[in-house]
Amino acid sequence: MPDTASAIPAGFRPIDMGGPFIEANGPLYGRWTGEKLQLGFRVERRHTNPIGTCHGGMLASFCDMLLPAMTMYQGTDGRRSFLPTINLQIDYIGAAPLGAWVQGEGEVLQRTRTMVFAQALVTADGVPALRTSGIFRYRPPQDDAPLDFDPLRLRGN
Repeated sequence: MPDTASAIPAGFRPIDMGGPFIEANGPLYGRWTGEKLQLGFRVERRHTNPIGTCHGGMLASFCDMLLPAMTMYQGTDGRRSFLPTINLQIDYIGAAPLGAWVQGEGEVLQRTRTMVFAQALVTADGVPALRTSGIFRYRPPQDDAPLDFDPLRLRGN
């Protein structure tokens, strides 16, 4: 298996989000395309199940990070806001084998005053591995960070 650090696709940067759980199970990487946030990770042995593919729990955790994170970048001022999960649905449609680059990108479908509805497609080495959708409790950011605050430090330099 290639060295994880050298196998990260161009433009992706390590992100700092998700607290101690993702810190122990990551790292996750992010890339801002100018229109959408993409998140990804390389499947390591510690992420796998007994048959050598990425454990569904790791993929579920990834989805539970992807959907709220992308809402901070798409159609908002980009400030960090904790979005507790109300519902998370995942359809596993393919495997993510050891060494695969898992990448997700999605869209915000609807925002209300108190909720966000989102969906995404997640691929493994470019092949669809799962689709996910979720509903998240929206709370406006509680800090006074400027509108150009970048919680994942992905926009610009």
